Amino acid sequence: MTDSHATLADLRRQAADPQRRILFTNATIISMDPQIGILHRGDLLVQGSRIAAVAPDLHSQGAAADGAVVIDATGAILSPGFVDTHRHSWQAALRRIMPDVNDLGEYVMSTLARYAPVYQPQDVYLGTRLAALSAIDSGITCLLDFSHNARTAAHSDSAVQALLDTGIRGVHASMRPHFGDWDGQWPADLTRLQQQYFSSVDQLLTLRLATLATDEIAGPDLAYGPRLAQVARDLGIGVSIDAVFGTTSSTAILGWAREGLLNPDVTLIHSTGLTGEAWKAIGDTGTTVALAPVSEAQIGLETAVPAVDEALAVGIRPGLSIDVEVALPGDMFIQMRTLLSIQRMRAVNAGYGTDRIPPRITTHDVLDFATLQGARTNGLASVTGSLTPGKQADLLMIRADDLNNMPLNDPIGTVVLGSDARNIDAVLIAGQVRKWAGTVLDVDLPQLRDAVEQSRDRLLAAAKQ
Repeated sequence: MTDSHATLADLRRQAADPQRRILFTNATIISMDPQIGILHRGDLLVQGSRIAAVAPDLHSQGAAADGAVVIDATGAILSPGFVDTHRHSWQAALRRIMPDVNDLGEYVMSTLARYAPVYQPQDVYLGTRLAALSAIDSGITCLLDFSHNARTAAHSDSAVQALLDTGIRGVHASMRPHFGDWDGQWPADLTRLQQQYFSSVDQLLTLRLATLATDEIAGPDLAYGPRLAQVARDLGIGVSIDAVFGTTSSTAILGWAREGLLNPDVTLIHSTGLTGEAWKAIGDTGTTVALAPVSEAQIGLETAVPAVDEALAVGIRPGLSIDVEVALPGDMFIQMRTLLSIQRMRAVNAGYGTDRIPPRITTHDVLDFATLQGARTNGLASVTGSLTPGKQADLLMIRADDLNNMPLNDPIGTVVLGSDARNIDAVLIAGQVRKWAGTVLDVDLPQLRDAVEQSRDRLLAAAKQ
């Protein structure tokens, strides 16, 4: 492969040039574009922030290679970056503080009722920045930050600034806190946020309204309905609805359908234990669904079974998400493997003792959920999620010749079943290098570690008072 230090220096020198070219050669390319498919040996050209071309041989074409920084990707896989459709990033300083949480109630009373009220804007900034940098390290190039601790405008500003400072493709989904004192500025403050941070349609960050399905956890003001739907319509933004569970959410979904409040710009998160009628309404309206496979199974959300079969049955291909790092892992590889294992286990078990085995999803399916469908769920299908010419250059270079991946036989199987963060050699977001030679760039790790630990210690002390 290419001399990494010299190549990085070249990439850094040209980073500000909107027409600069980067040519990856001799790679195995998983495009996730059905028209392109998999190239077992191919080239990919980045120009500025976008993918310019994908083909078996661009290097021999003088025009393509002219002036480009050439990266020999022999032994590597190029893949779209992963897309996280729902993560509560502000909590990252409390990672794995409750690894054996038994149910949603324990999480709510610990994290949302005890710790969230003592967060200062700087704590939100550090947690969100840590979550975003860790996402980049593990190959997530697009992150929906379900930021539900917007106690003040300053808390929201801190969450947005953290996404900006990491260079991730971020979706800031804003919601007021469940419990404790707050300024009462939400949802009106979304207008200010949009004007201040989200005025351009061609930028890394986008804005969504975050809310809950019902009033069971935090009261009626946070439950999705005509009032919040109108706020989103007035701003022209999407809606992400968390805590979509069981019969009460099913009833709410049918009500939203009758009122015309469901559409592809609305995302239902989790969606476990819903009725067949609710699923039909979701499918009929093209509403998107974000699954959190580890969260649903490990915390035990309603049925504890990720609702992939239910979504597929009504024509919805879901996105995947991380959810809460206070109790769960933070990478997309585990989400893909968990969903694959649970769905296939259920399929085989359902047919056990008979001559029938229900359909089983594949490694291609879960990679599709983690990339293209995640982008669609976040409202960014035309922007990212596949290595398609014209889309933004959000991509991963994964070493397939490492000890745990060699020899390369099936590219998708290698990414889904074999790889982890250590195999990700490079991450590009909008054509900018964010991870190189296995290291996330522009991070003073000792300084960040000290700041995060100080934030954690302050939070734990304040929560005891």
